[in-house]
Amino acid sequence: MTAATGSAALEELFAAAKEAQAKAYAPYSRFRVGAALRSDTGRIHAGCNVENAAYPVGTCAEAGAIAAMILAGDHAIAEIVVLGEGPELCTPCGACRQRLREFAKASLTVHVAGPEGLRARFTLGELLPHSFGPDNLA
Repeated sequence: MTAATGSAALEELFAAAKEAQAKAYAPYSRFRVGAALRSDTGRIHAGCNVENAAYPVGTCAEAGAIAAMILAGDHAIAEIVVLGEGPELCTPCGACRQRLREFAKASLTVHVAGPEGLRARFTLGELLPHSFGPDNLA
């Protein structure tokens, strides 16, 4: 599946993720990741990975996109594209799956992409089954 086979809205998300990926700060792993999410208001928020010499201090692209969403005043994710390099799928890490869960339901569509376009799609529930989220604390 390529970005060209998706809807115009999905292509817009892919383009935002690709632009964010180009700005990633990854001097150690050289593995650049971009993420772009569409909030429930329809606005797009993007982020990139930012590495740090003290490895656990780095920030994932999804975390950056979520922070941008919150800063803009939005609070719910409608869909997300995660764009990584290399031949393998670049799905959100475990911590980012939980971050996404904070602002989305299990039905959230997570589009996984590579440089050539979209590669796969999952629901958040498939990536994080039986999750713990805000509903558990209501």
